Amino acid sequence: MSRFTYKKQPRTAPKFLLSVCLFFAILFLFVGGVSSLSSGTRQRQKESLENAITRGITYCYAMEGTYPESLDYLRENYGLTYDENLFFVDYRVTGSNIFPDVTIIERKDQ
Repeated sequence: MSRFTYKKQPRTAPKFLLSVCLFFAILFLFVGGVSSLSSGTRQRQKESLENAITRGITYCYAMEGTYPESLDYLRENYGLTYDENLFFVDYRVTGSNIFPDVTIIERKDQ
């Protein structure tokens, strides 16, 4: 047999399948990590929005002597901004001298 003769290599199907399985396992872990990171970020955004609304309400009461009558009033006069596609804010006023009831609901991904 000469050294330039092509010798047929045995099939390496088990190695190929192992490589494919390993690739999908790594891909699955990566997607899971990104999803977990996204969920944590959304939770921090919600907490930040809660804090911003509470600060705005408290500051308005300190400056004007009454609580804001609507969420729009906080936006216009106290610079409150948030992504309405991510969160729904329910703002209910029961009286001018009673702290408003604020509920923040996370919207589902669209």
